[in-house]
Amino acid sequence: MTERFWETKTLEQMNDQEWEALCDGCGKCCLHKFIEDDEANEAAPTDELRADEQVHYTNIVCSYLNTKACQCTQYENRTVLVPDCVKLTKENLKDIFFMPTSCSYRRLYENRGLPSWHPLLNKGKKAAMHKEGMSVRGKTVYETDVDLTHFEDYIALWPLEDLD
Repeated sequence: MTERFWETKTLEQMNDQEWEALCDGCGKCCLHKFIEDDEANEAAPTDELRADEQVHYTNIVCSYLNTKACQCTQYENRTVLVPDCVKLTKENLKDIFFMPTSCSYRRLYENRGLPSWHPLLNKGKKAAMHKEGMSVRGKTVYETDVDLTHFEDYIALWPLEDLD
């Protein structure tokens, strides 16, 4: 990979290796989320966010996520094992309203650059990200350990934090 490739290439121009390297490995995409419709005041899954809807993040995480390493233990098979798992691609990037604002893909899509804690800016290490509290490490419960019918009890604001 070319050094600082994200500054010279658009997301569409990146090859697969560069695309994968953009992921900061925070694990926030593995958090359960729900969309609240203000009109009906109830959660509903959808592919597009309307003006009267809001994404809420919980601290409930997919059972396949290793929360210490912040890596999926079933990465290659994740979309088969978890049909709701979204694989970000160049084609669906425009629909990433449900990704946290700190997401590297979203930041680059919105022309905000990578944050100083990103592993690509820290010799490939996640230590700065964890130190800044930008990952799920130490903040989550597994979906298998909670009653998902009461997901509203697990709403979390920390996934919305965005430093830099």
